Amino acid sequence: MEDEIDPHSIVVGVDGSEHAERAVHWATEQAHLEGRPLVLVATVNATAGAGWLDIGAAYTYEPRAALEGALALAEESLALVRRIRPGVRAAATARLGDPRVVLVDLSRRVHLVVVGSRGRGSLRSRLLGSVSAVVVRDAECPVVVCRPRDPTDPADQGILVGADGTVESGPVLDFAFAQASRTDQALTVMHTIWDERAAAEGPELASAREPGLDEPRLLLSESVAGFRSTYPDVDVDLVLARGLAEECLADTNGSWDLIVVGRHPVDTVFRLMSGAVATAVLEGARTTVAMVPQAAPTE
Repeated sequence: MEDEIDPHSIVVGVDGSEHAERAVHWATEQAHLEGRPLVLVATVNATAGAGWLDIGAAYTYEPRAALEGALALAEESLALVRRIRPGVRAAATARLGDPRVVLVDLSRRVHLVVVGSRGRGSLRSRLLGSVSAVVVRDAECPVVVCRPRDPTDPADQGILVGADGTVESGPVLDFAFAQASRTDQALTVMHTIWDERAAAEGPELASAREPGLDEPRLLLSESVAGFRSTYPDVDVDLVLARGLAEECLADTNGSWDLIVVGRHPVDTVFRLMSGAVATAVLEGARTTVAMVPQAAPTE
């Protein structure tokens, strides 16, 4: 079952839970939009006791039986994909190991990883809880985490992306612009600033007419200039917000369809800051969140 996966694939972690099903729906639509193959991956963790068979007075570990059970879960999700989008090229596979390790390893050689937000139970919910946090922290490709939504949330403002104005944030903006173009949604690009007012009053949007903000406005405008020409079909709104980035980007009202944030490489000190922002946004959001790796800042 350790079959090769096409490096152009979108991989979605499945475990039979409603949270994984949410991820399957999102990943299926994304595979359709991008014309990419979709791979549904279920895992079984040997340390958790799955696959142990009672033989007389002793126990023996039978990995094949464990993998067959995991593959059955993946095939259930595959059947769902075929009902949603019959034309999507999709396959099911099972892997032996900790799902966090398996998905991070796959992130080194696929296009995108998609997971749900958490899971409960035994084998049918091995995946999603601390798993999503670890994959967001350590993955080498973009990761999309499909958070649970309140059905009363509006989700009518399109896509929100955080921009820090650096060259290294280019992949983050490109992901957001490309997604807005594919889905025909409006894109809001937000740059956050920290000053005495932010410290005293908390997060808030800055007025478009407020004086003294010419420099951050110019930084924000310049950061998206090239993407506007590449994606002329995208309706873009540039906004400045006061406060911590994780507070300004967190979608506590469920207003956004997707939030896109960046994260520096895991082996740099900058990851401690950007990774904390990505994790905080993920924990506070009531919508789908995409984490996009970016390069470490240059001196």
